[in-house]
Amino acid sequence: MNTPTSGLSKQRRRHGMASALIGFSALMGLTAQAPSWAHDDAYLDSLQAPHGGQIRMAGTLHLELVVHKDGSGAKPRPIELYVTDHAGTKQATAGASATVTLLSGKSKVSATLKPAGDNKFTGQASYAPTPDLKAIVSVTMPGEDAQQARFTPLAPRAAQAASR
Repeated sequence: MNTPTSGLSKQRRRHGMASALIGFSALMGLTAQAPSWAHDDAYLDSLQAPHGGQIRMAGTLHLELVVHKDGSGAKPRPIELYVTDHAGTKQATAGASATVTLLSGKSKVSATLKPAGDNKFTGQASYAPTPDLKAIVSVTMPGEDAQQARFTPLAPRAAQAASR
């Protein structure tokens, strides 16, 4: 039996289902983006880095870059890089490779970082520990594609947050 009100009821149900589907799709889109929100540079800068460095995300990895902060002028200084997953679990660096490029003013220097046991890479480069120091790190874990991260390891935290 088709009455004018039964057609209206079907129309309301279709509209309600369409609205629910649109809402569900929007919600799924938001949740699919949540991981990228959770690990932006401002969030990572708010974390206490285990070795006193700066943490950045590179693909599925968290990288902590530690540069020597004492002294002045460009001279050979140590560089350390620690690798963990998003949960903080150490990722073995055996068989992996890493490089760092340091930029400060007009100066540019690159260094190869070598696996140094556990989840650590070490190397050395001639650099001045200044607040404008920037670093680009590339890490290739065994069987994986290279991942890159950018650091401002000596910039004051307030300046880092303001520049984002």
